Amino acid sequence: MPSFVVATRPRPYPVLVAPGALGCLAEHLPPGAGKVFIVTTADVWQLHGRRIEAPLAGRAYEVLLFAGGEERKRLSELEALAEQMATRGADRTSVVVAFGGGIVSDLGGFLAATFMRGVPVIQAPTTLLAQVDAGVGGKTGVNLAAGKNLVGAFHQPLAVLIDPEVLSTLPEREYRAGLYEVLKTGVIRSEPLFRLMVEQRDRILALDRDVVTDMVAQSVAIKAEVVSADERESDLRRILNFGHTLGHALEAETGYARLLHGEAVAFGMRAATHLAHRAGYLSGSDRDEILRAITLYGPIPSLAGISAANLVARLARDKKTVHGRIHFVLPVRIGEVKIVSGLDEALVLEAAQTALDEVAAA
Repeated sequence: MPSFVVATRPRPYPVLVAPGALGCLAEHLPPGAGKVFIVTTADVWQLHGRRIEAPLAGRAYEVLLFAGGEERKRLSELEALAEQMATRGADRTSVVVAFGGGIVSDLGGFLAATFMRGVPVIQAPTTLLAQVDAGVGGKTGVNLAAGKNLVGAFHQPLAVLIDPEVLSTLPEREYRAGLYEVLKTGVIRSEPLFRLMVEQRDRILALDRDVVTDMVAQSVAIKAEVVSADERESDLRRILNFGHTLGHALEAETGYARLLHGEAVAFGMRAATHLAHRAGYLSGSDRDEILRAITLYGPIPSLAGISAANLVARLARDKKTVHGRIHFVLPVRIGEVKIVSGLDEALVLEAAQTALDEVAAA
């Protein structure tokens, strides 16, 4: 079973990537663990609950259902889940299992980080987006009306259990949204992964078991390497935000209800790629390759009515803005990016507008 170690302090943890990985859940509960609280959604529990129930046989557990949706990833929902834990007998020996997509990963992890000032969490991601991104790395949080993930904490899990087989039940749109995050990883850190995404597109979209497992494993290996080197996003880890600066602005501008996260990131990657070329960091040939690769996994939903000026105005409230300077992750070639600040706002506006125009023309 492929396993990667995220070497965070004070405790490294494993990330397992293999069919049947969820069956290892009990092995990763700490000695003396009390009641297990599974944060999930009704559809995930109906489809895959048996994969979690089987390894918990003989243990006390509770299922906490979250309605789902980015627009509900708010403090009010966190409070409601914490109240349920308190009334159902949770204590400091309890363990949270975040069993679902990226929203559940974020919310369940933050619940664990804050309940009784912190209880352990195991991430059991069931969407591609969560498997390659949200479930690994310990970032947790909820949204504010002002912006995405503005309230949260770093809370590393005991383990991350990734079973690629659960992806077979994902709606096609959800799956494609996750593929954008994998493509992001290739652009920032791995030309071989980027080439795999381009050359094996048909097998990836057909959910070929071997190719998909390899794709997820490569992406997770990179995420584990980056997080191990920079747990709290002080330097290297910021490269994982390629496409997220304008992507988060787009999500906030649309009220978190119009796009999936990966779709917003795809738009952000388009804009950042144009920005990198216009600012002189990226060649025209690499720009065109990256844009073609994004198109391979499209389409991005209609962005009619979205103003580039409004998106750029929102950047001042992004977490990646420091001392009023907006930071962008820009590709310099396929497999390498750099973090740039102080770009002319007119360039950013032009790049955002070009990306909007491309989505409209697709």
